[in-house]
Amino acid sequence: MQSFMILLFSLSMVCIPRTGVSQAAPSSHASVIILGDGSPLISADRSGTSIGVLVRGTLYIFDAGPGVLRRVFEAERFRPDIKGLGPVFITHLHSDHTIGLPELLYYPGAEFLRVFGPPGLGAMMKNITAAWAEDRQIRAHSSMPSDNAFASRVNAAQSTEITSGVAYQDSNVKVLSFEVAHGDWHHALGYRVETPDRVITISGDTRPSEAVINACNGCDILLHAVYNADIPLSGGTATYFHTFHTNAVELGVIASKARPKLLVMYHQLFMGELPADLLRQVAVNFRGPVISAKDLDVY
Repeated sequence: MQSFMILLFSLSMVCIPRTGVSQAAPSSHASVIILGDGSPLISADRSGTSIGVLVRGTLYIFDAGPGVLRRVFEAERFRPDIKGLGPVFITHLHSDHTIGLPELLYYPGAEFLRVFGPPGLGAMMKNITAAWAEDRQIRAHSSMPSDNAFASRVNAAQSTEITSGVAYQDSNVKVLSFEVAHGDWHHALGYRVETPDRVITISGDTRPSEAVINACNGCDILLHAVYNADIPLSGGTATYFHTFHTNAVELGVIASKARPKLLVMYHQLFMGELPADLLRQVAVNFRGPVISAKDLDVY
């Protein structure tokens, strides 16, 4: 593990430059907004991993990495059709997928926060709310009406633990969760999001999984976490990556079977290379359209 962390630290010195922010016009078409493409190697231009699915004004969030709330505010600047937040769906409880939960819990635009995720989520949310218990107690007795409402909203937050099946459904979306294999985690999830006009599948962190292929099955957009296949790995580092993650060559095989109309690589570990290198690796096995995601891209 020590050698792995040293490798990650050295690779984090390489920064992938941003090429701009997508300024998509508001639309009734279900949209994917990249709220964070980052890995544990956070940089100025890549917030922690988080995907937004915007349907009829409601933004549904999948994973809440560091900086997610700032990206939500930025997205609202060029997508005025974002009217509010729907539930948040967590793939697994690694810190780089959940550190943003306290931010969203205190987001002023939500009546209250609903969070869905794997077993263990309830304890995590209980501890998060406990960390700011004194804050809410003081606000609840404040002479400022907005403070009272703020405290009540946070106290009303709900968390629901799920595994596989229909996780959530409303008039905009049907969200189905499925289990994937992510190293030592007993429960890690991917999500299939069915909207009125598109089907979007989100892998979460996983090694190559038939569950992702089955969940997509010709979906409109497949978002899949990925790492650079060309980096030489050995020993414990190789074991870690092979059991926790999917490399770009493996992703090409997955995509060729899943047949998405668009493949979006996110939560990308470039490991000193450029997005073009990952695109080349995917293309060994998949000839369809592929995009290397950037924060605030819209698809």
